[in-house]
Parts: sequence; C-alpha cells; structure tokens
Amino acid sequence: MAASGKLGTFRLPPLPTIREIIKLFRLNAVKQLSQNFLLDLRLTDKIVRKAGNLTNAYVYEVGPGPGGITRSILNANVAELLVVEKDTRFIPGLKMLSEAAPGKLRIVHGDVLTFKVERAFPESLKRHWEDDPPNVHIIGNLPFSVSTPLIIKWLESISHRDGPFAYGRTQMTLTFQKEVAERLTANTGGKQRSRLSIMAQYLCSVKHIFTIPGRAFVPKPEVDVGVVHFTPLVQPVIEQPFKLVEKVVQNVFQFRRKYCHRGLGMLFPEAQRLESTGRLLQWADVDPTLRPSHLSMSHFKSLCDVYRKMCDEDPHLFAYNFREELRKSKSKTQEKDNDKESYRL
Repeated sequence: MAASGKLGTFRLPPLPTIREIIKLFRLNAVKQLSQNFLLDLRLTDKIVRKAGNLTNAYVYEVGPGPGGITRSILNANVAELLVVEKDTRFIPGLKMLSEAAPGKLRIVHGDVLTFKVERAFPESLKRHWEDDPPNVHIIGNLPFSVSTPLIIKWLESISHRDGPFAYGRTQMTLTFQKEVAERLTANTGGKQRSRLSIMAQYLCSVKHIFTIPGRAFVPKPEVDVGVVHFTPLVQPVIEQPFKLVEKVVQNVFQFRRKYCHRGLGMLFPEAQRLESTGRLLQWADVDPTLRPSHLSMSHFKSLCDVYRKMCDEDPHLFAYNFREELRKSKSKTQEKDNDKESYRL
C-alpha cells in the first residue's frame, strides 16, 4: 500500500479549528449514535496518508461529522471529495469547507447504508477487476453503531462487484473499535478470530495499520480505535455466494468454545444432523475436534464447497434454519402440554 509523503499542493485557506466549529454550531456528540470527534489534525492527516496517494483521486468519505478527516482529504490534492452525512447539524460546517475548496467538495445529506455511490463518480474511473485498484477511495471515521453492519454490507458488495466496487477493487481505510479491528485482522488460532475475520479475509487483504488512543477523541470513548485498510482480492479465497459463506461461518462461530462439529451440525435438520455433519466434515477433510478459531481459510473454503454440493443435491437444505425448527418444536411441546392440562381439567 503506497503512502504519499506529503498531503499534496492544494491547501485550504485559514479556517476556524474543528474545536471552534463544534462550538460555533453547538455540535455536541450524540451518545445514542456513538459519535466521537477526532480533533487532532495530525492524526487525521495520518489516516489520509495511510490510505495511499490521493493526488487527483476521487474519495468517498462516510460520516464526516465536523470535518476533521474531510480537511485532511482536501489537503491531499484530491480531484473530488464526496461526503455523505446523515446528521443535519454537521451540514453548515461542511458547507463552510466546500466554500473554501471550490469544486472539490460535494455534500450529500443521506444515509451511507442506502446511498448509491456507484452512480456518484465518472464512468471513466471504472477498471477491470483484474487490474490495479481504481483511483477511487473510501475513507471514514465510522460511528461504532454502524461500523459492523456497514462493513458487512460492503463485503457483500465486493462479492457482487457492485456499489462502491462497481469501479473495481476500491480500497477502504476505516476506523473501528480496536476490538473489532483486531477481529477483522485476526489470524488462524488468534484470540480474536471470529466471523468477521473470515468474512473480511476471504474477500480482502486486511491490515490493522495503527491504533488511535481513545483520549484523542471528544468525547473520549471507553475503548481505543483501530484504523483498518482493505484491498479487495482479485480472486476471493472462497468462490461461493456470499450468503452461503456467511451461513456456514455464522453457524461455526455461534459455538466458538465448542468443537467445530457442534456449530456445523446446525446447518442440517435434526433428523439427518449426525449423518450429514459427518459427511460434510469427511468430504471437506476437516478434523471435527478443531475449535472454530483454529479453522484456516482453506478449511472454510473446503467446508463451503462441500456444503454447496450438499445444497445442490437437496434444494431445501440452504433454506433450513435450525432456530425455526427449534421454535416449532417448542410450540408443539407447549400444545401437547396444554392438551394434557385440558384433559385433566
């Protein structure tokens, strides 16, 4: 990942500091939205440098808030910066930045979870998936409350090559709670190895590039923050539909302290669970006594490939949900108990 030594030739004119912007527009962080402002421009500059060389790049910033990272991106001599902000309180401060950087900053009042970024930048930026990443970047200091659902949404978009990835292998530089950053980048056998580790790493090269102490934010969160860089892989490690991979991985990690056969068994109806789980593990050549965190990417690839074959043989298998079966079983038991009670009466 290349990192530019300087942040570019364009410089914003003198402006109120981020702290002054917060006071001017009375921008108190909303705890329910897990908002935390990064005021130190040395740190926002560092995030932008770690994103790579942004000279003449098109950048999509999510959750700009009072505009700390926004300033650093504009100073990186980008061609255009698009920011999407849901909270109307931040729009006036962002408009001030837009006026200071004519033609550079485009502001959208909207929700990053629904915004159609694939229509936002010129078609000429699109690259073939096998080519180098396009000159399009995603950067953001994400509110903790949306960071996980948003990265899962974008990982699914990578698998479909749509959304921000309609341009090609768009790179992302994003902030997460340190624990989430560690999960995203955890290796096989690591303490933080989890569902997020597999879902991210089967589609991307993922790097936890540095950690920002919580005290750098206002208000100070109870945790430190990790900055993570994602580059989509040319070839995914697991070449199966996203929802299928997600289902296998979720089932494995729902019993993370048990042997892996426990969670894998939940992929199958109770009547065939023992036999089908045995077949899955045997055909995938996976030791049933491995813990979920000790399963490698090649293990998950084999498990997903074999599960796909089993789903092809039984068209109803993929739709099976063990929680639904459990709910129906409990409901029938309750009905029998009620019938017995009525009989006694």
